Amino acid sequence: MHTNSQPRGVFEAVMVISMTVGRGAAAREVAAIAGIAAGDRLVDIGCGPGTAAREAARRGAAATGIDPVPAMLRIARWTSKRRHAERVTWLEGSAEALPVPDGAATVVWALSSLHHWSDQAAGLGEASRVLVPGGRLLIAERLVQRGGRSHAPHGLSREQAGALAPALTAAGFADIRTLDARARRRHLIIVQATRKGAASGQG
Repeated sequence: MHTNSQPRGVFEAVMVISMTVGRGAAAREVAAIAGIAAGDRLVDIGCGPGTAAREAARRGAAATGIDPVPAMLRIARWTSKRRHAERVTWLEGSAEALPVPDGAATVVWALSSLHHWSDQAAGLGEASRVLVPGGRLLIAERLVQRGGRSHAPHGLSREQAGALAPALTAAGFADIRTLDARARRRHLIIVQATRKGAASGQG
């Protein structure tokens, strides 16, 4: 029986290239802003090919990359094996149903994946659930202009980033702030928040 394994292999190779180009700089920038260090436990929502999760592991964190697309996880595992990346686990799952226990993470981030979530409120609730009190959440997206067509579905405008605050508060986050960052030619907008609880001094 004829199989299409070769076309699939070519397709996935193209995906590797397209999904990893330019991601390293963004991963390094976000990891630095998050203050990732040894002892951190990271959950990467929508990890894609795993660039950011591997960057966290390089900085000493135990990282879990989660993605709903099996092909992305195959790419992440293959790339990690080739690069001898350790301390990274790959799991299939969605933002709205993270396959990790309560309080499993000190850091949760979503890099260029929020715009894919089917239910942002549910996703933010899940991020809160898996974080320890005082844990850090970072949402990073390409900055797009309000009303602009170019990449409009694949990023956040300043207005959209600001509008996340009520949902974050409802999900149990405090210390909500936004900032701009540059990753080479990519202009990012980052929303940061802290999980309420004893460790952050929040009630």
